[in-house]
Amino acid sequence: MGRKETECLIIGTGIAGATCALTAAQAGLKVTLITKRRDPILTNTNRAQGGIVFKGKDDSVELIKEDILRAGRGINSIEAVDFLARNGPDIVEEVLIKGLHVNFTHLTTAQDEMYDLTREAAHSVKRILYSADHTGHEIETALIEGLKAYPNLELITDATAIDLITLQHHSSDIQAQYVLRDRCLGVYCFRNLTKEVEVILAQYTVLATGGLGDIYLHSTNEKGTVGDGIVMALRAGARVMNMEYMQFHPTTLYVPGARRFLISEAVRGEGARLKNLSGEYFMERYNPELKDLAPRDEVTVAIWEEMIRNQEDHVLLDIAGFVKEDIAQRFPSIYATCKEAGIDITREPVPVVPAAHYFCGGVQVDTRGRTTVKGLYAVGEVSCTGLHGANRLASTSLLEGLVWGYFAAKDIIRRINDGETVEARKLAAVRDWIPTGNVENEDPALIAQDWMSIKSTMWNYVGIVRTMPRLKRAIGDLRNMYLRIEEFYKETPVSKDIISLFHMTQSAILVAEAASRNHQSIGCHLLRSEASSRPSPALGF
Repeated sequence: MGRKETECLIIGTGIAGATCALTAAQAGLKVTLITKRRDPILTNTNRAQGGIVFKGKDDSVELIKEDILRAGRGINSIEAVDFLARNGPDIVEEVLIKGLHVNFTHLTTAQDEMYDLTREAAHSVKRILYSADHTGHEIETALIEGLKAYPNLELITDATAIDLITLQHHSSDIQAQYVLRDRCLGVYCFRNLTKEVEVILAQYTVLATGGLGDIYLHSTNEKGTVGDGIVMALRAGARVMNMEYMQFHPTTLYVPGARRFLISEAVRGEGARLKNLSGEYFMERYNPELKDLAPRDEVTVAIWEEMIRNQEDHVLLDIAGFVKEDIAQRFPSIYATCKEAGIDITREPVPVVPAAHYFCGGVQVDTRGRTTVKGLYAVGEVSCTGLHGANRLASTSLLEGLVWGYFAAKDIIRRINDGETVEARKLAAVRDWIPTGNVENEDPALIAQDWMSIKSTMWNYVGIVRTMPRLKRAIGDLRNMYLRIEEFYKETPVSKDIISLFHMTQSAILVAEAASRNHQSIGCHLLRSEASSRPSPALGF
């Protein structure tokens, strides 16, 4: 079993983790960046289509703050909203435009060449930078390529974080004998190629593991995005918050039996409209002012209501009838994917349904990404900055990851330069991983069955519309599953799939329990009485 030491350990290679790694490496820190995927580009960032908030004509700090607060139902952290609005555009310019030369779409005029800006739901003005409909891919590719210039940065793929390493001592208070976690010292990491657990020790550890959308049956997330960082942080003693706020994207391509493909909100930003199978454009009944550009939670619920009311398993997104631009050129990825499914979006409407998309809760952090555990940071979707409140405003997620990844790195650089480091003897005292389990217990069928049971439970009971009886049923079922899975986890040799299943179960319980504690229906936590609720649409199952 290997051991290594680094100054800054970052877990996750999306925009938040990669930006943090790039910023720390540029300052000369010894950086180790790990991902559980074989290809570091395979992240939720890479799948992002729409864009990243920048600054528009007649835009202002106050206007973007108003839009974020309105979408978040006013329960956002004012400090986080102000921090993003004031710093975001400058960091986009410094890191993405001037530093990495990301290929954002330009608008050429007779006088000048400037960036084209688009608008998405709940934004007051056009302020979103984009690159066709694959903005995330352009950003992610540029970041991963940019990291290659730094010999002081080591990128390790196919490495699954099992648990955070913490410096611990026991309370001397007889009335409160519990373990206190003084500081995070790194991570135990399973190397899939060697099947061994490596100890990676670090002065500072940054969680950038993404959200937990793949605990749901229908999700736009990269497979395996199950809340690893959130549950590892919780076990290490960090606080988590807003775990009930799972945002469902209203429009994903509906092909029965196929994994959900995101149809960007930018499509509606360019004019596309939703209609039911009877041909009625229905959003004006739900939000007469904003109509199809209403906040995501409202559009999602409107689609859900239409499917229930009309007993239909999808609605239609009319792009051809309203978008005036060259559709195939503006949305090439969407056009190509729909074409493969037999749908020509330049001529016919697209069948769409909602799917789990973005997690608004996570590990509680401040404006520098610091958690409540010393030496541990969290950035991006794994964290809860309080920015999004009860519902995320479109295209703020990439910006949040960029800004918090950047400032977390700056804070770590300052601390290391100030000598705020862990003594070598304390790092040396960390024990190796103790292997457990009998290889004969390995059974892929059990893992697959448990995986699907959790996803179905979350979709049916903790999905778009929730009731207290459903949440109670979910919590009971998930806790029973957890007892079996925990026993299986202890008796079976560690593996990537078993780690993901273990973390997935804990994430699901956290979401369900948080939802049951919040009796206020707000934003993407839609709670209804048993009498007024109806079953979730089966969506092809």
